[in-house]
Amino acid sequence: MAQLRQDVEAAHAGLDVAALGRLDRHFGRHVDEGRLPGFLLAVARGGRVAHLTAYGLRDVAAGLPVEPDTLWRIYSMTKPVTAVAVLLLVQEGRLSLDDPVGRRLPAFAHPRVYEGGSGTAVRTRPAAGPVLVRHLLTHTAGLTFGNYHRHPVDALYREAGLEYSVPPGKDLAETVDLYARLPLQFDPGTQWNYSVASNVLGRLIEVVSGQPLDVFFTERILGPLGMTDTGFHLAPGQEGRLARLYGETDEGGIEPVPGLPVHGRPRFLSGSGGLVSSAHDFHRFMELLRRGGELDGTRLLTPGAVALMTRNQLPGGATIRSFGAPVHQEPGMDGLGFGFNVSVVTDPARTLAPSHTGTYGWTGVATTAFWVDPAHDLTVQFMTQVRPKRLKVFPELRRLVHAALTD
Repeated sequence: MAQLRQDVEAAHAGLDVAALGRLDRHFGRHVDEGRLPGFLLAVARGGRVAHLTAYGLRDVAAGLPVEPDTLWRIYSMTKPVTAVAVLLLVQEGRLSLDDPVGRRLPAFAHPRVYEGGSGTAVRTRPAAGPVLVRHLLTHTAGLTFGNYHRHPVDALYREAGLEYSVPPGKDLAETVDLYARLPLQFDPGTQWNYSVASNVLGRLIEVVSGQPLDVFFTERILGPLGMTDTGFHLAPGQEGRLARLYGETDEGGIEPVPGLPVHGRPRFLSGSGGLVSSAHDFHRFMELLRRGGELDGTRLLTPGAVALMTRNQLPGGATIRSFGAPVHQEPGMDGLGFGFNVSVVTDPARTLAPSHTGTYGWTGVATTAFWVDPAHDLTVQFMTQVRPKRLKVFPELRRLVHAALTD
């Protein structure tokens, strides 16, 4: 077990101490007023942690505090790790970004696209082209989530038992075959829709590598990077460090809710949202990206591969909103493009919070977040465990972090 520590004074790293105090007090009020159980915030410049705050509780009922070595379900922050795994296979020539997915996963060989109707009267047609690996990495494959409740295809996912991405008792291979039997919302490569695509990537990694996803992650990414507290389930001795998961109530408070099963190896290994991690480990993952694919003498990816992952891949420089399906009109999409499982700032003036062109990162459904700002050599991670309804943390987090920059 390794623990994240502050290793440089904030002022020496170009951060304003008073502004950081305001940042801590702001989120401390969220805790004190019952909107968050606790949180961990780490801000680094040039890879050196210049501000580290752990405040509140990781388990409210037990009175256990958030500590630097607390473990968190990072949910969709798993997706960038999956993207790195895919790029490892591409780098080795075992996979191409332009490979049809159906070449390795036969259930995707003949995709069909929604044309009209609903329920048993849904009409489909053959897709205009194949689903490619790059479509999965950029969420432009035409897949969806069953819990959106916005499109007739979403309803088909729910009818197939996929409201929460995986039917009870199914493994990754079985679930991905089920995805493939459902119609796409649109022709591959023509729109953006956040989806189950990273689970399909997880299965693709298994087929190409010949290894279960958890084994591939451990041997090729987590082990080499020293991310010993990251995995799809808890190792012996880790149970007491796991933060409890909460949900936001209608009144704006929090209550315990069931979480991703991590006590024992899960049958379903989710490349979309299955990992548990620590602040130390995720700092190392961010460092891999910030340093262009190398960390402490271990090179996983070439600088070119990281550059490809972390720049906007939407056609013609489109943004998520301009390239998105009509159902995707959430606030916060303006000014963002999308790389390989990370958002990328393309127009800072249109984002809801201060940012800089080229900043990339992603979030998790339990209100975790990270970003890397190459222009300011800045990395930020925020960890808590609340599934929100109305709680909006990230715009204020960005605003207050950027207010602390003095250079």
